[in-house]
Amino acid sequence: MASGKDNKLKLYSHWRIALNSKGLEYEYKAFNLVKGEQFSPKFMNLNPIGYILVMVDGDVVVSDPFAILMYLKEKYPQHPLLPFDLKRKAINYQAANLVSSSMQPLQSLPVLKYFEEKVSADEKVIWGRTP
Repeated sequence: MASGKDNKLKLYSHWRIALNSKGLEYEYKAFNLVKGEQFSPKFMNLNPIGYILVMVDGDVVVSDPFAILMYLKEKYPQHPLLPFDLKRKAINYQAANLVSSSMQPLQSLPVLKYFEEKVSADEKVIWGRTP
């Protein structure tokens, strides 16, 4: 759990576009996913699953990209991330869902590691490139 001592936003990730787009100040914490730095005891205390992306805002810890975007939308309404037009907003939600549920899981490190260990390194490369 996050400590309430430091109220500065912290982003544990390799992805910063939303915070930059909103003009928010934050502390960026980079991780080398290939080296497994996301499995350090300190990080696992924030997110026991060991997945990156995690945002800490005071005592609030949010560890899902979509949830982080919705949290930022509600708490920091300046510089909206989504259009106000309902139709255009729906198209944005569709695109985000397509990436998170269709393409991104195929390229995630746990999936690629599974293929490398259980099938072959060559199959891992093919699987990671398949949309």
